[in-house]
Amino acid sequence: MRVLVIEDNLKIARAIQRGLEEHGFAVDACHTGFEGEDLGAVEPYDVILLDLMLPDHDGIEVCRNLRRRGVKTPIIMLTALSETDEKVNGLDAGADDYITKPFEFDELLARIRAMLRRGEATESHVLKIDDLELDLYERRIKRGEMACEVSNKEFALLEYLMRNPNRVLSRVQIAEKVWDLQYEPSSNVIDVYVASLRKKIDKDHDRPLIHTVKGAGYRFGVMNAATV
Repeated sequence: MRVLVIEDNLKIARAIQRGLEEHGFAVDACHTGFEGEDLGAVEPYDVILLDLMLPDHDGIEVCRNLRRRGVKTPIIMLTALSETDEKVNGLDAGADDYITKPFEFDELLARIRAMLRRGEATESHVLKIDDLELDLYERRIKRGEMACEVSNKEFALLEYLMRNPNRVLSRVQIAEKVWDLQYEPSSNVIDVYVASLRKKIDKDHDRPLIHTVKGAGYRFGVMNAATV
């Protein structure tokens, strides 16, 4: 799951990003309304967390502009204002929910999960390729009848691979989407995680799903004669 955090308070933004990443989310954070609006309009996020008070652009206006641009991503407003009028203005602008600062991280996490469940009718919360199933909400993985135990980062990596079946994904793409960082050619962290994930979901199976494409990256899916 990908989350965009638009929050000008660096301390709050980092705390939210760190907390969500610990729960397996891939998080992008920005600190101005204009940058957040541009990212929200072009990147496929699952949820946007939008601060009401931004230094360059009012959060309500950012929300309104995203809706005008056809962005249907659920938006949760983050506001230090508890007045009913401000909440109504945010909801009228197209926000789906709001949470008042200061808030407990567990409450924010619960609201995000509730928002994701609302979209269950239009997008399945279970990804399935061959006999591998990944449940996004219950965070469970099963290959055939066998449950697979993975770390939060491995879960996020597998989700990204399964959302892009039969595509060659470079290490740069994986680093940006799963780790939210620029890929360092000298680092082998992605290869280490892929190797660990491969042992957990491909071991003892006749049809491996994670394939190394020499010099290019990785491809996820069932290998057949047409793709060899």
